[in-house]
Amino acid sequence: MIADSAQLPVTTVASDDLDLVHASKNGDVAAFEQLVKRYDRKLLRIAQHVTHNREDAEDAVQEAFLKAFQHLGEFREDSKFSTWLIRITLNQSLMKLRKQRRTIRDVSLEENCQAGEDILPMEVIDWAPDPEQLYRTSELRDILIKALRELRPILRTVFVLRDIEGLSIAQTAEVLNLSISAVKARLWRGRLQLRECLNRYFRKETESARVEFSPGVDTAEELRLQGTASTSGCTA
Repeated sequence: MIADSAQLPVTTVASDDLDLVHASKNGDVAAFEQLVKRYDRKLLRIAQHVTHNREDAEDAVQEAFLKAFQHLGEFREDSKFSTWLIRITLNQSLMKLRKQRRTIRDVSLEENCQAGEDILPMEVIDWAPDPEQLYRTSELRDILIKALRELRPILRTVFVLRDIEGLSIAQTAEVLNLSISAVKARLWRGRLQLRECLNRYFRKETESARVEFSPGVDTAEELRLQGTASTSGCTA
């Protein structure tokens, strides 16, 4: 009963999305504007994680909504509208990223990650620190964003969709046109690499703090001389 109640809001949103999509197909622009307001911020976050550029992300989202509106007739209702919309946004974001890196190399989510895919453990435990918790802590959010940028596009995208935006494994697989096992493998790799990046960062921070608060040779000598002077003064 509890599980059914938990699924109710998700089902209601999906059903409401379809009502708005049907109205939009019939020429109701206001209905589509409601869909834009509902998903604008979510899509912008996803686009920014792909492009690393606010202006490009905003352009990608605007273009995604325009394409979605123009091609509403092609939306097959056997999947969620939000899943379809995220897929379009990712494609537009990748186009922006390719323009940024045209002189470097082509960018694609189609990377060969299948080697050893079936033998990888599907969970990573003992996060230190936990990236999902970091993202919710405003003062540490930038740290995670920088760490995310070190991941390959496919690993970063899977992590963002699943662990930050809260899509299910099945939804993530549908958005990226991957198998569920492929999504799990990439999620495992992404989490593992993120943990390593974050551990390196905090290890450096700890070492810097030790250096900052540990007295150097000159400081130690100064303290010794001050102590000697104070003792001499008291003796006098």
